[in-house]
Amino acid sequence: MTSVNRKILEQVIASTTEPLLVVRIDRPDWPVVLANPAFATINDADVLKQPFADVIEELAGRELALEVSESVRSQQETSFPVESNSREFLLVLKPLLLPDEDNARFYVAYWRAGAGSGTAAGAEMHHALLKAKRRIRDLSRDDPVTGLLNRRAFRDVFEHDWAVAAREKSQLSLVSFTLDDFDAYVHVFGRHAADSCLRRAGQAIRRCLRRASDVVARPDGERFLVLSHASDEDGVRDFASRISTAVRELGLHHPRSSASKFVTVSYEVTVADAGNEQRSAREFLNDLLDAVAQ
Repeated sequence: MTSVNRKILEQVIASTTEPLLVVRIDRPDWPVVLANPAFATINDADVLKQPFADVIEELAGRELALEVSESVRSQQETSFPVESNSREFLLVLKPLLLPDEDNARFYVAYWRAGAGSGTAAGAEMHHALLKAKRRIRDLSRDDPVTGLLNRRAFRDVFEHDWAVAAREKSQLSLVSFTLDDFDAYVHVFGRHAADSCLRRAGQAIRRCLRRASDVVARPDGERFLVLSHASDEDGVRDFASRISTAVRELGLHHPRSSASKFVTVSYEVTVADAGNEQRSAREFLNDLLDAVAQ
């Protein structure tokens, strides 16, 4: 097939009536690189070069921004029902993958008109299918107790972000949280209460994430891992301290804790210079997890 001139493609995109963004996901923060004129109908701010997750958070809220970020990281097509300016849309996300690429460098997001349009039924069927596919994917990626990413899924995210940080000569921050004296908590209250404790602690950590592009996982047991592109160690330590406070303020009674009468977490902060690190992403993460386990 004959290649289409870039200027022609830009004109086609500009004439599209559906709001549309193109995002570059092989750069930190996933900057928006293109917004068509129709996008101004749902957001008239200048979003070029803005982090994609921040744009979604402003339009649809933090919870959806977190879900969108996880979907983009998985590099699969998916969709979400959203409302903007009292209009219903289906937000469709799709990786733009060239024939010789294993991983997409760009993502397209477009807002397809929902209720009231002639294609509403087809859009709903499309959404239902993608939702089912996303649920199947989530079953293999999510920790069954907390709903956070599991160890394998977190490793995939970390290796992807490590590659981006190495190319951009930037840093990644990792914070490991461990519930204090959790074995004693399990002994007193039993496994069901312990699972509830893990879920509530995990959600407290998730709510504290500063940006939708931050990631939290439960790799195993009583441990949680947070990945951020922040590079200021003092700032990351303040961030970790706020999370520690949020978990303590859940007020989960822990009669056998050596630290407090409530459930608390201890944390370790690591800032990785991916561009100059001799170890691979997998080796670095394995060493970190082994050190925390000791």
